[in-house]
Amino acid sequence: MEHELRVAPDADAVANQAAAYVAARARAMVAEHGRFTFAVSGGHTPWAMFAALAKEDMPWAEVALFQVDERVAPDGDPDRNVTHLRESLGGAHGQVHPMPVTDADLDAGAAAYAAELPQRFDLVHLGLGPDGHTASLVPGDPVLQVGDRLVALTQPYQEHRRMTLTYPALARADQLLWLVTGADKRDPLARLLAGDESIPAGRVHAARSLILADHAAAPEE
Repeated sequence: MEHELRVAPDADAVANQAAAYVAARARAMVAEHGRFTFAVSGGHTPWAMFAALAKEDMPWAEVALFQVDERVAPDGDPDRNVTHLRESLGGAHGQVHPMPVTDADLDAGAAAYAAELPQRFDLVHLGLGPDGHTASLVPGDPVLQVGDRLVALTQPYQEHRRMTLTYPALARADQLLWLVTGADKRDPLARLLAGDESIPAGRVHAARSLILADHAAAPEE
């Protein structure tokens, strides 16, 4: 798919530009159809974006926040993405739909979460790993082959199983917003831009895609 690439000086600038972009899209979507559906990933730059977003002009009462992926860990665990999401946003946030990763039956929890998802997402935020993964779609995991479910469980990765949106769920995005920072992302970002489907991120397809990257991650011209 085609990606629009915008390059900022550093990770802080990426976070601030992303916050302004999200707020503008939220206002536009609420004006258009009364609600803003936003699926979010974890990571240090996104957490900075959420902190900046808390200071933006956001129609929080009409915002529904979903998770792109989450580690299977207890509530409040510092490894949980939703823990940092709530800390970063403080008191300013809409309706958060956390993935049910503490359920006794995780497969049933994944199915229940899939039933909560909107038919279309106004915006899906994604990151990019040095190994080319996005969401919790990691190289070699059977979850990459899941085409009949919107939410699925991974094998253990970096000490945790994950619950993640699958490719069919990500394809529900009207707009993707990738935040990519750091020199270790330069190679996978170049491969993503080239449409390399040998990396998991390269197999994500949606209506539109914007990549905000810092100079360290941006491929050399």
